[in-house]
Amino acid sequence: MRGVLILAPIAITISLLHWIFQSLDGLLRPFIDTPGLGFLIVLVSFFLVGWFASFLPINGLLRLLNRWLESLPGVNFIYTSVRDFFKAFVGNKRRFKHTVRVQLFTEDVWLIGFLTDEDVQDLDLGKDFVAVYVPQAYNVAGQLYLVRRERVHRMPDLRPGDAMKYTATGGAIDLSGPD
Repeated sequence: MRGVLILAPIAITISLLHWIFQSLDGLLRPFIDTPGLGFLIVLVSFFLVGWFASFLPINGLLRLLNRWLESLPGVNFIYTSVRDFFKAFVGNKRRFKHTVRVQLFTEDVWLIGFLTDEDVQDLDLGKDFVAVYVPQAYNVAGQLYLVRRERVHRMPDLRPGDAMKYTATGGAIDLSGPD
């Protein structure tokens, strides 16, 4: 079993990276037949688009493209969901930056989550409530809870990435450092 514990994470990581590489490299396969060149072009394109997007005239064009994609039936749902998902994790407006522990069901039970919205007044709950996202272990899903502010306690010493790993593994990792 020790061999499985050592080799399985390595094999899965390599397989996932290989799949990402093949997928990105294959995007240009009809036009470029040199292995790896498609991956390099796609990667450089991501960086160039990000760099150009920082200039003012490009922002107007991006807003126009954004509005157009949002106006297309069917495409709107997919595009806005994917865009908002990525914005939640990266960028200036990311939502998963405050790790919290929250009491929901009883005083003796705590859940680890992320404070995603401190102003839920639009939901007619007033200033006393906040939004906390609690991910589920061994799953991609989670639950959003609207809870009283006093039942939420920030954990500034626990980085969001470490909290997500801890929750996703069902508490099976050591938060004090690498093994």
